[in-house]
Amino acid sequence: MLTASTRFVGLKEFRANMSSLLKKANTKGIRYILMNHSIPIGEFLPFSKRKQALDQLTIDITKARAQVKKGQVRNHEEVMKEFGL
Repeated sequence: MLTASTRFVGLKEFRANMSSLLKKANTKGIRYILMNHSIPIGEFLPFSKRKQALDQLTIDITKARAQVKKGQVRNHEEVMKEFGL
């Protein structure tokens, strides 16, 4: 899907200006379609903070489930004591 923040950029230009283009992608939300001889060959998307948070949550939940299976759990009193409350 093309949006107002989608830009087409040639592979040669992308290589030459990669640092500034990546910075613009992340700060301004620009999506780049990489072109090679008028053929789209790749896409660069800004990194989504929401997706990053969801990915980290998925990792944390997976780790927590593994800890529960191993019996590595704490009850409320143990947690309160650990935090000095």
